[in-house]
Amino acid sequence: MPQRHSKNNNDLAFFTYDEKRKLGYGTQKERLGKDSIKPFDACCLCLKPFIDPMSCQKGHVFCKECILECLLAQKKDIQRKLAAHAAQQKQEKEEEEERLILEKARELDAFDQQNHGALPQYNDKNHSRDKNGFHGANSVKVTSFEEEALRTMKAFWLPSATPEAPVKVDTPSNSTVCPEGKEKLKLKTLFPIYFTEDESEQKKSNLDKTYICPSCKVTLTNTLSLVAVSSCGHVFCKKCADRFMAVDKVCLVCDKPCRERNLVTLGKGGTGFAGHGDHLEATDFKHLGSGSGLGLVRPAAKT
Repeated sequence: MPQRHSKNNNDLAFFTYDEKRKLGYGTQKERLGKDSIKPFDACCLCLKPFIDPMSCQKGHVFCKECILECLLAQKKDIQRKLAAHAAQQKQEKEEEEERLILEKARELDAFDQQNHGALPQYNDKNHSRDKNGFHGANSVKVTSFEEEALRTMKAFWLPSATPEAPVKVDTPSNSTVCPEGKEKLKLKTLFPIYFTEDESEQKKSNLDKTYICPSCKVTLTNTLSLVAVSSCGHVFCKKCADRFMAVDKVCLVCDKPCRERNLVTLGKGGTGFAGHGDHLEATDFKHLGSGSGLGLVRPAAKT
């Protein structure tokens, strides 16, 4: 009788390597398709074809309404964090003042006991005294010490003395950031950009808008690097920008003067080809849950 193969051995108390692979556990890799790549004429926030596009100095393109709402939400969040930080500082100051008052009161009590020796007398049969000279559970001083010890004691098994983790609010930043590049972004640094639509007879029947370079009339796609002029907002392909505007220092559409610092390279998605230089492979790791038989999924680092 032939020996049973390990792949057919299903009476083990654990999963074999082949069974884990068939169940989908381990590192799963998948190459991103066209639907996962952002086109050049899409907003970085809503991922839809942009309306009234605006760009930052790093070349990230947004819809005007989307970026304004984002900056407004960031400002409201900054105000909330500033208010929470101010309230925390006020509370810390009050706690410090209370601590100083209690410390001063203890020093006065200790001085009064040392100089006057006024110890209260209690009818305690056991005459049990503590190290401070007080005795009995009815002592006011001992009771206050016990309450303070109970308040500061980290006894997680007592419901009344359950410790609480202090939540410290760090000093928030007053600057709004770009949602795409995470660098500082102000409203005045944004500038509108203008694409040249293809108005030829062949493109009129197509519902989707196509854009061309106003200089060489080449259709703009993700394969081309695009450059926008921050002084006027017109968009050109990088070849025309490097060949003409970088040399003549003037826009080819409106003849407005521009400098080299006004040429902003626009960000875009990949092309799907490996030669484009983008990492288009997504990985996800799935490991077997202990005891329950369910898998816990954690996203792996994007490669």
